[in-house]
Amino acid sequence: MQSSEAGKVVVITGATGGIGEAVARALSGAGYSLVLSAPSAEKLTALASQLGGPCTVVAGNLSDETIPESLLYAAIDRFGRCDACVNNGGLLEAGLIETIDIERLCNMVRVNVEGAFRVAYVFLKHFVDEGQGHLVNVSVGVGKNVRPTVYGATQRSIELLSEALSAELAGTDVHVSCIQPGLVKSGLHDRWVVFQENQTTVADTLEPADVARMVLFILKKTADQRVPGAADSPSVNQI
Repeated sequence: MQSSEAGKVVVITGATGGIGEAVARALSGAGYSLVLSAPSAEKLTALASQLGGPCTVVAGNLSDETIPESLLYAAIDRFGRCDACVNNGGLLEAGLIETIDIERLCNMVRVNVEGAFRVAYVFLKHFVDEGQGHLVNVSVGVGKNVRPTVYGATQRSIELLSEALSAELAGTDVHVSCIQPGLVKSGLHDRWVVFQENQTTVADTLEPADVARMVLFILKKTADQRVPGAADSPSVNQI
């Protein structure tokens, strides 16, 4: 364990999915204390029991506007601090215009956009008050390309938000990063019936552990070395 990680506290949303679970395992192994969140209390408890380091869980859906504050309070109550948030929770709904369930589609937008935005602003306000902190937003990176699904639009919103927040906080010790890995092998894409893998221009999909290593790298880099200006908030496209 490196001294820069010992005692650091990270909140992870979407912690029981492919990327979120991989990030939780990587950060716990590196010495971070964790607050994990996802809709399923059973899955959270199972994951927490497998991690070697300090961990607490908060079950809830990002469509619940009280969840971001609950996560921040959980970190402070259990560990006395919060150093970073991995804003990873999200849904994927896709389908043709003739068959798409508009209610499920709109719920995805509430979770992927409104939910993620609430997480971002709740934690950044805390980090600004503390004078330091790191928000890591996760977008699959499809938002910059034409995709036959609203899901891509929700991801582009995360990327644009990250760019705006990065510019606003440039020159401070509050960092904003956006991970844009492209297609990752996870259960999230099981419902992507419109956009099949053989249609993509991406030659190889990534494993969740690949993204977890990038999150760990970014957190360590900003903890160990101050990078001034816009480079303070790296945007990683295709790991």
